[in-house]
Amino acid sequence: MSSQDIPEENLPAAQDTSQGAVKLADEQNPFADPGLPPHEPRVQDIDERAAKRSERTVALLFTVSMLATVGFIASYVTIPVDKSVYIWPLGHISALNFALGMTLGLALFCIGAGAVHWARTLMSDHELADERHPIEAAPDVRAKVMDDFRQGAKESVLGRRKLIRNTMFGALALFPLSGVVLLRDLGPLPGTKLRHTLWSRGKLLVNMNTNEPLRPSDLIVGSLTFAKPEGLEEHDHGFQTEIAKAALMLVRIQPDDIKDKRALEWSHEGILAYSKICTHVGCPISLYEQQTHHALCPCHQSTFDLSDGAKVIFGPAGHPLPQLRIGVNDEGYLEALGDFDEPVGPAFWERG
Repeated sequence: MSSQDIPEENLPAAQDTSQGAVKLADEQNPFADPGLPPHEPRVQDIDERAAKRSERTVALLFTVSMLATVGFIASYVTIPVDKSVYIWPLGHISALNFALGMTLGLALFCIGAGAVHWARTLMSDHELADERHPIEAAPDVRAKVMDDFRQGAKESVLGRRKLIRNTMFGALALFPLSGVVLLRDLGPLPGTKLRHTLWSRGKLLVNMNTNEPLRPSDLIVGSLTFAKPEGLEEHDHGFQTEIAKAALMLVRIQPDDIKDKRALEWSHEGILAYSKICTHVGCPISLYEQQTHHALCPCHQSTFDLSDGAKVIFGPAGHPLPQLRIGVNDEGYLEALGDFDEPVGPAFWERG
């Protein structure tokens, strides 16, 4: 049915579009601007009790967001990283990841839902039409913007609805703490654990290949053997972490060929124990020249003279290999007489 088929008395009259009325299309102007529909008040506009209910709903959403943020922080601190739970239909998943995702998502959702409900039920919903204007801001435009801002602030009822204002500020202020807590992953600070390994006085030297304690007779002059501390097994949870610091390289040199006095004192019958970890970037050293007593790192060819305190004679390594003082116990097995004399591996910022 076209507009010509509708009785004239049933058609809405043409009105000013700025007042929310409509204009009719005709033959001269078939695409007339229909304008904005008449404004219809909401129940919150005419019933203060309904407005109070909406206010409490918004405040509840902001409060739930705050509680969810607290739950996020509590989950991050209390739930073990390796704990898993069964969640249908997801199956077995990380309890920590599930808790963090749920609480963070709930905190964000409630802030957004609260803001939307506030805007839809309490803020002014009058639709306004404005003509396009040049990009530059003329003085009258700036004045209008400020007037609009003040009018918007007034219509937002932020000053009158203090419960919404206070809970919104609380949710927005508390939520960033989630990101602050995540900074905990940058720590904890290493403390002094980089300076110490599993080696201690009385720890037996165990052959890495046979998993048996070593006796001096097991090493011949010119040989290279790798050892680990007694009690460290490959199936242990922290094996890779500990062996990266405690891996030991044993060489046997004629005592008369040992140039460094302290290296000779810390050896046993010419058996020297040095860290296997290169002091450049931490590669394991595995190449040994019997005639020169030089140990080479296969990664960047740093070369250490094991007969002279494992000093660097070539390559990018910055300092000698740490030495482990060793001896023999009452049963004739090689044992450590303490820990390495300095941190193993590459230099770090606290060295010295």
